[in-house]
Parts: sequence; structure tokens; C-alpha cells
Amino acid sequence: MTDVMTKPVVNLDDVPLRDHGHGDAFAAKIGSFGDMIGSTGIGCMLHVVEPGKKAFPYHVHHTIEELFVILEGEGTYRFGGETYPVKANDVLAAPAGGPEVAHQIINTGSQPLKYLGISSNVDTEVIEYPDSGKFAVISRSDWSNLQAGGIRYIGRPDSSLDYWDGEE
Repeated sequence: MTDVMTKPVVNLDDVPLRDHGHGDAFAAKIGSFGDMIGSTGIGCMLHVVEPGKKAFPYHVHHTIEELFVILEGEGTYRFGGETYPVKANDVLAAPAGGPEVAHQIINTGSQPLKYLGISSNVDTEVIEYPDSGKFAVISRSDWSNLQAGGIRYIGRPDSSLDYWDGEE
């Protein structure tokens, strides 16, 4: 158990939310609460996404398994090459893998879309972003604060170095 935990129960109304997004397309309020209740092997995040917005780019994790539970609102789930309408009480799978399981939730409704993201916790991860052709490598990182230590690299495959580069 973490020393941050005060009790193994939290009400979602009490989860602190922070603004998260970029530009006009990505905007959400998100709050991670797994640590608050002592969860060390499973991550839990509350997302509140306004109409017409997305919380994250279309992506796929190589290691992390995710699932989402829609609490309120409606939207569209991009999964692989398909799209699926989603609404309150729907549960969405997002297994680890390649582009065939890339995913993104979009609020296509007229009210805020509120959902839980539940995932395995890992120390090292590779994430691909099929829409932009980039990838991220993250290791030994604090997922609630990606600027705090560890390794974090975002790039494109065409900028890769040769294995022997700099090894003279």
C-alpha cells in the first residue's frame, strides 16, 4: 500500500480534476485516483470530456491493458479500423497490441462525457500514435507526473539511430 492512501474508498465527486488537452480538439478534466485508495497494480482515472472534444490522441499501448466504463453522456469509440457508438453503462476494451487495437474516445454528444479509465500499471511502456506516425517510450516514470524522472522519448521511426551510433 502507498503512504498516500487514507482509506480504500473514494467517491468520484471527491477526485481532484486537472485540465488536460491541446489546441481545439483535445480538452478534458482528468483525475487519477488509484493511489488515493491504495491501488498499486491497477491505475484508475476519471475523465470528463466536453462535447466535440477528445481527451487523448488515437493511440495503442504495447504493454498496458485498459478498459473504459462510460458513466454519463455519449460518444464514439474509435477502435482499430472501426467506430462504435457508446453511452452510459457501456464498457470498452482496449487491449495491448498493435494498430489493430488502437483506440480513442470522442464526445460526439451534446453533454459532457464522463468515463473511467482502468488500466494495468507498468514501469515501462511503448505507445504508438497511428494518426501522427509517432511513438513514445516511457520507463521508470511516475505516470501522474511524466516530468519527474525516468526516461520519456517521443519520436518517429525515421529518426532512429543506428545501434552502433557513438560507440567508437
